[in-house]
Amino acid sequence: MGGRQVLRARRLLTRTLDGDLPEQELVAAARSVVAELGSPERLPELVADLASGEGDPEGCARLSYRHVLGFDKLLLVDDGPRHMLRVHRWHRGAGAIGEEDVHNHRSALASYIVRGRLSMELYEVAGGGDGGMPTTRYEESLSGRTADWLLEPAGPARLRLTHVGQYAAGSAYALPAHTLHRAWCDTDEPTVTLFLETGRERRPHTDVFTAAGPHPGAVAKVPLGVDDYLAALAGLAELLRTS
Repeated sequence: MGGRQVLRARRLLTRTLDGDLPEQELVAAARSVVAELGSPERLPELVADLASGEGDPEGCARLSYRHVLGFDKLLLVDDGPRHMLRVHRWHRGAGAIGEEDVHNHRSALASYIVRGRLSMELYEVAGGGDGGMPTTRYEESLSGRTADWLLEPAGPARLRLTHVGQYAAGSAYALPAHTLHRAWCDTDEPTVTLFLETGRERRPHTDVFTAAGPHPGAVAKVPLGVDDYLAALAGLAELLRTS
């Protein structure tokens, strides 16, 4: 179930993040972990280990796919309900169905920019008379049968922009689960990020806000086959070697 680098990553995740940490401490710890695992000294070896077939290629391939937010999602370590470590490969102008959406997450998250650059906006829900951007809110959950995305309309909402930032290679950010945000690749070259979701408590749904018109009630996930998953990891390993 794992080569040396996979086992090292699992031990770091468990040692640093297991336990009943308050969310703010968990967020800070997750940022530290993802920066360590995403470093040039760690990530290329971990990806090469996985590309050789170590870890759980069948299980990880089933949870790897093109995300509705416009990036390729490759699961690296699935450590039960507590930790999910993934690589995201972002492509500018991917034209994904949800790439303009503002959303939050089921649990605390941290992300390390391996190469390229991300832009990110943070938002808060505005009161009825406080202006802001008009949107439609959805509650997003996962189908128990297929794990496809299910979107239930939850009425109109207005959002207020609170922060705009850019994150270049070598930087990291971390957010509590409820934080509303939108991130995108703003360079012509592909951007690679190492992404971690962690924490004991997982929310049953996330909140999605769109100003781009109605969304379908369900969006299918199309997982990678094992061969395609391993090929994607091999391509990523080569990209990291030449970065």
